[in-house]
Amino acid sequence: MNSDTLSQHPRHGSFGQRLMAWMMSHRSAAYEQAIFARKQALIGGLTGNVLEIGPGAGPNLPFYAAGVRWLGVEPNPYMHTYLMQSIQELGWPAGRYRIDFGDAGGSCLPAEDASLDAVVSTLVLCSVPRPESTLQEILRVLKPGGRFVFIEHVAANYGTRMRTMQNLLQPLWSLVGGGCHPNRETRDSIARAGFSQTDIEQFWYPGGGLVSPHIAGMAVKKV
Repeated sequence: MNSDTLSQHPRHGSFGQRLMAWMMSHRSAAYEQAIFARKQALIGGLTGNVLEIGPGAGPNLPFYAAGVRWLGVEPNPYMHTYLMQSIQELGWPAGRYRIDFGDAGGSCLPAEDASLDAVVSTLVLCSVPRPESTLQEILRVLKPGGRFVFIEHVAANYGTRMRTMQNLLQPLWSLVGGGCHPNRETRDSIARAGFSQTDIEQFWYPGGGLVSPHIAGMAVKKV
């Protein structure tokens, strides 16, 4: 992995991106506490070269093991200050990380074919333009046997009141939430993507409103 800390100069962003960066930097401590054990189990065991899609302000950084070489793909230029602050607080040396301000939506991840040991996504697949394309890019850049680990909010079960509300409010939610879709069938998308093994846990985050239904797990690329 290239040791340059910044592979691109951050572009000028929109007011919406600035607002989203501020919101992400003030993410609920209660939420992070609720998913702490899952993050520790999924991220803490990763080794080698790891790409994180949409790392935001860096809430996942403390979970990475010391030997991991980390590449973060974050398109929001206003996240840069918060992300670098998190990296500096952890004391990561320059050669351990790289930040790319390219397309976190996954249409073209900045990595060669079969070059990464793992890819991480937390609360990202809800907002990428084409999740199926993102998952195919993840498969492309993973080495055989490489792991995709994820924690995502997902659509509620069909026929439930929650699912009805997600469907009704999705256009407004996406408009104010940076393209986030509360009713996205992310579990099914991962299951169909072509991984040789998937291990997905469904759980509920109390107090999350429309985004209370969650999944967490790991998918492995065929050897």
